[in-house]
Amino acid sequence: MSFLDHLEELRSHIIRSVIAIMVCAVVIFVFKDFVFDTIVFGPAHVDFISFRAWCRLSEYLSLGDKLCISEIPYHMQNTTMSGSFMAHILISAIGGLIVAFPFVFWQIWIFIKPGLRQTEARMARGIVFFTSLLFFIGVLFGYFVIVPLSLQFLGGYDVGGVPNIITISSYMKLVASICLASGVMFLLPMVVYALSKLGIITPAILKQYRKHAVVAVLVLAAIITPPDVASQILVALPVFLLYEISILISARVTKQVKQD
Repeated sequence: MSFLDHLEELRSHIIRSVIAIMVCAVVIFVFKDFVFDTIVFGPAHVDFISFRAWCRLSEYLSLGDKLCISEIPYHMQNTTMSGSFMAHILISAIGGLIVAFPFVFWQIWIFIKPGLRQTEARMARGIVFFTSLLFFIGVLFGYFVIVPLSLQFLGGYDVGGVPNIITISSYMKLVASICLASGVMFLLPMVVYALSKLGIITPAILKQYRKHAVVAVLVLAAIITPPDVASQILVALPVFLLYEISILISARVTKQVKQD
């Protein structure tokens, strides 16, 4: 294929991906009541599933009600005429991207796959499934763990006793950005796989910077979680696990590359 043929092929894949995102976004837009009342505003209620789980965990660990959430330390309001509508559009667009992610990544993969050697394509078998699985696990982790922790900490943080009354757009942006960023963060093993395949990253490099990664993760966990050790460990532990898995993946890929 010529360069222009490649561009035309890429354009068709991009168009299909955009259409898929738009279709999912429209569906989310239509089911506004369920999406907002049950999903988006779920972490803003004391009976949210994560809060109930932490309370049961607190009782199991004989900590009393230390991990229980009895009140939401902030209130929400809309301060602009188009605030609610724009928040609706934002959630629909980002939700559409999240739901359509497997299709979008599949479009990217079928564009890249013809350029790979047979052995490389065979080694990457199932990449769409595993990448999508990691992405959704990351989104769920962000929604059920990071989002409620961040809302409780940031919403309850006050200076001089000033009450926290946040705008609906601020709330939506925080929830959407955390879920999307968490989904991308959980793609670390797949990114390491690709970079190891290209020879850019090796297990030795990952092991060399392990301490730096530990510090970075702990700082991130300290920023987005309340100031208690249990919450920080809850957020940091999965990231540490992903990093260690990435080292194993890099070692295996590097070994296969040398054998080839």
